[in-house]
Amino acid sequence: MQREIVLLHGWGMNKEVWQLIEAQLSDALNMPVSALNLPGFGGEPMGMSHYNLETLVESVVAKVQPNSIIVGWSLGGLVATKLAASYPEKVAHLILVASNVQFCETDVWPGIKAQVLEQFKAQLAKDSRKTIERFLAIQAMGSEHAKVDIKQIKTLLLQAPEPEDSALSAGLDILQNTNLAAEFTQLKCPVNGIFGRLDALVPKDVAEALGQLNSNFSYEILPKASHAPFISHRDEFITYLKSVL
Repeated sequence: MQREIVLLHGWGMNKEVWQLIEAQLSDALNMPVSALNLPGFGGEPMGMSHYNLETLVESVVAKVQPNSIIVGWSLGGLVATKLAASYPEKVAHLILVASNVQFCETDVWPGIKAQVLEQFKAQLAKDSRKTIERFLAIQAMGSEHAKVDIKQIKTLLLQAPEPEDSALSAGLDILQNTNLAAEFTQLKCPVNGIFGRLDALVPKDVAEALGQLNSNFSYEILPKASHAPFISHRDEFITYLKSVL
């Protein structure tokens, strides 16, 4: 069976965000590429009573062929890492895109300040659409063409139904409370990361910290990219994936 690339989106997003690179990636690597919606996003039904990282992985695993290459962006990277740890036969190669094993900053780990996620939770309770728009602005912040990036992501997102509020809230809980450092350390498959130097959500220092956890990990930091390098720097992104795969 031919190896497949599976793309997992980030918080508040849906699989349409990968549209710009899906065909190009498939051509460049001569492999089938499929993007999945996480439950509660892009019209994918929730279908679970408890929404947490474990149930997200369980919802995805049946759609993933053995020996797949999993590309996880942001929250999707947490799902991909947990999938690789729990079902190693499914993941031949893990690619993290602007992701982290622990999104909340601590004294010993780089990440987002806890109060930023708290503010998102408070805003989400009032107005989910505005919260996602603010999140998009933060994602593109620092990128040399931030306005264009935001417009592109928005246009793609609108091609699918809006996310469910309960999935948004539970997704923020996952970002706030998850620490997969122990699982990441134990991964046996090759792991690569691609990061933006200007990313306000996943600081560039995360890349080096991950490398200290697992000797199978290598990475690239794009100097002019922010949190969505596959949109802002599409060619560099595909070139990097081609070089490691």
